[in-house]
Amino acid sequence: MSDFIRETGDSDDVDELVGRVRSLEDSLGSYEIERMLSGENDDNNAIIFINSGAGGTEAQDWAEMLFRMYLKWAEKKGFETQVVDMLPGEEAGLKNVTFIVSGKHAYGYLKCENGIHRLVRVSPYDANNRRHTSFASVYAYPEISEDIEVEVKEEDLRIDTYRSSGAGGQYVNMTDSAVRITHVPTGIVVTCQDERSQLKNRVKAMAYLRAKLYDAELRKQNEELASERRGQIGTGDRSERIRTYNFSQNRITDHRIGVTLYKLDQYLDGDLYDLIEAMTVADQTERLHTIEAN
Repeated sequence: MSDFIRETGDSDDVDELVGRVRSLEDSLGSYEIERMLSGENDDNNAIIFINSGAGGTEAQDWAEMLFRMYLKWAEKKGFETQVVDMLPGEEAGLKNVTFIVSGKHAYGYLKCENGIHRLVRVSPYDANNRRHTSFASVYAYPEISEDIEVEVKEEDLRIDTYRSSGAGGQYVNMTDSAVRITHVPTGIVVTCQDERSQLKNRVKAMAYLRAKLYDAELRKQNEELASERRGQIGTGDRSERIRTYNFSQNRITDHRIGVTLYKLDQYLDGDLYDLIEAMTVADQTERLHTIEAN
């Protein structure tokens, strides 16, 4: 096409060529990242948990903003999303939300989002227009295959039912269809309320519990995986933050790799490519260094 344009000089053909080259660059970038996503569960779907931390209503609003950001990113990637459980804030935002991102390498892409996300902005909920700092935690688990055996003893479970609190139609609160399962030995708790059937919610909640238990077992067996997970959720303490989002400067900084971008508005609109690429490259480099050292 380039040779053809040299002969014709047609501006429309030039525009088409530029568009094709840019599309090719985007595709190559995605292939390069996917080539590095070679972890045991990187091909799997991702189960994402977002919890608001310190900051009250401001933090709950921040949790909802992160939730929208990941939904937009998934939509741009052509991935499917499904909300499993959602607890709205008292005034605005979300206290917590659980959702699934389904698509090739979904977990591989999103595992780098694990940790505390720190927001700095002038709060729209403050009548005095003061600057606020708030936190939300994000954690990704791989959705595991049913072929993988995870032992769950019935006597280790405490199962509670309650009325759903989220959106779901005029009958959503009429029955105790939501399910909460507590794995007593580990203290792990999972909930599901996206189905009107208590049975279906229980089946899904058990699948999420298996994913969490599987991840916990991997952390025990694999020290490398443990080092990636350790301390990433915690309580929302400032010292645990992995990323800072500064609204007034349109700035986003990842503290793990020391990368700062001045495109916060684009990032919150789902354009996560640059940081995901940087984190993937850094992770791959660290893995190679570990192999060489051994």
